[in-house]
Amino acid sequence: MRILSGIQPSGTLHLGNYFGMMRPSIELQEQGEAYYFIADYHSMTTLFDPAERRRNTLAVALDFLACGLDPARTVFFRQSDVPEVTELTWLIGTLAPMGLLERCHSYKDKVAKGIAFNFGLFAYPVLMAADILLYDSNLVPVGRDQKQHVEVTRDIAIKFNETYGPTFVVPEPKIKESVAVVPGTDGQKMSKSYGNTIDIFGDEKTLRKRVMGIVMDSRTPAEPKPDAEKNSAIQLLKLVAPPDVAQGCEDRLRAGGYGYGDLKKALFEAYWIHFAEARAKRADLAANPDYVESVLASGAERARGKAREVLDRAKRASGLRPA
Repeated sequence: MRILSGIQPSGTLHLGNYFGMMRPSIELQEQGEAYYFIADYHSMTTLFDPAERRRNTLAVALDFLACGLDPARTVFFRQSDVPEVTELTWLIGTLAPMGLLERCHSYKDKVAKGIAFNFGLFAYPVLMAADILLYDSNLVPVGRDQKQHVEVTRDIAIKFNETYGPTFVVPEPKIKESVAVVPGTDGQKMSKSYGNTIDIFGDEKTLRKRVMGIVMDSRTPAEPKPDAEKNSAIQLLKLVAPPDVAQGCEDRLRAGGYGYGDLKKALFEAYWIHFAEARAKRADLAANPDYVESVLASGAERARGKAREVLDRAKRASGLRPA
């Protein structure tokens, strides 16, 4: 089984990225042949500062390696180091219906938020489809918001196969429903777009302030909260704390007499402890950027071997090369 996933270097990675995509992907590297990439081509639809893209790309690599990605088990690479993906984007794009792309909610949501419209933003699902199909991927772990793009990939692969004969593996999405949506500091889904994130790594004082700023309702500490399981801090605590600690805080909140300030302090301590080992490992990796670069270069070389094979198959099927 080949597993494929990618993440954009469009900003600092946060708990939503970690629990929604990173941790499930890292767990899956034990179950199959994993291809994970830093989607720097995708970041070009919304990020236009070259220096920031370079910094973010290195930061994503550091974060993944610190959190447990094993480069001996996983093909880990920069998307732009495998140029075959852009060529395959054209091949499959010629069969991607306009209506299919116009219905993609990610594109519509970004336009609604005022993000400048460009071709890359509209064609994002086609490039994502090429990312997936280029490696004969069987399984694609994604957040719930990206499920539609995997469905678009399946539609495009099926149409190509019907038009030119069996060429692509039709992939399946994998969503870990229990952590598919991680709440942000304002109660909405955690997202850089909303400015409500809690970073995986960063300055302790800054992150403590971010956690203590989680929005709560106006009920007093004495009041019982029968809906405690809906509280954002409780939901986050269940992700980073031992089950008995999280359940204890939830029970106290439900019974009354437990202040939101104390709950947030408990959340921060659990969160800080949860990533302590990864924080130390990241610091070591950051002191050795040449090693990180060598991991990405080696991953790209391995990825290109498979990419060339699949691209050649698609070219032969579609008549761009002799059969």
